[in-house]
Amino acid sequence: MCGRFIITPPGPAIAEIFDAAPSNDLPPTPNYNVCPTDSIHTVTSEAGARRLRPMRWGFIPHWYKAPDGGPLLINARSETMAEKPAFRSACRERRCLVPASGFYEWTKEGEARLPWLIRRADDVPLVFAAIWQGWEGEAGAFDTVAIVTTAASGEMTELHSRAPLVLGPEDWALWLGEAGHGAARLMRPAPEGTFTFHRVDPAVNSNRAEGPSLIEPLAA
Repeated sequence: MCGRFIITPPGPAIAEIFDAAPSNDLPPTPNYNVCPTDSIHTVTSEAGARRLRPMRWGFIPHWYKAPDGGPLLINARSETMAEKPAFRSACRERRCLVPASGFYEWTKEGEARLPWLIRRADDVPLVFAAIWQGWEGEAGAFDTVAIVTTAASGEMTELHSRAPLVLGPEDWALWLGEAGHGAARLMRPAPEGTFTFHRVDPAVNSNRAEGPSLIEPLAA
């Protein structure tokens, strides 16, 4: 799954990577502890142009009366999202990209939760496949997003049974709908060797923790 991540490049650099027009209300970077319900960077393709814009991490189906009107949907399973009422429309019509520099996962040792930082082994920035949904209610109107996950593969199975769906630059146009139909064929586990990871300080277990020390390898 993907429950926390990091993002370090400044907004203009992210916009340049995707050839996207940046919004003027992007969340600040770097952020070493991006949490559910935070505003995050997303890339959409609308009217033939890419936009880099903020969305709330935590997909809100249109029938929720309030943002907390049901389960917090931070992830969407690639195998079933086309059938789920919450995600069915978005996976066909509102796909987007979420840039990241790494993400966290946890294992257990007794009662202790041990955090790990996962990055691409080739040190290329991560780009998660995602879907989005606009929501409006008494709490306001905003766009919301869920990160798509697949079964874990290769080295990731040591940490968790799920992993975010990671896309390379050659896949972005198809996922965004710019290259026609066929995005479903991108929904596959990452090849073995995609990720590398190391233990980090349990300080990151708190969603209030911040700063670059969170991603430093834990001393043996």
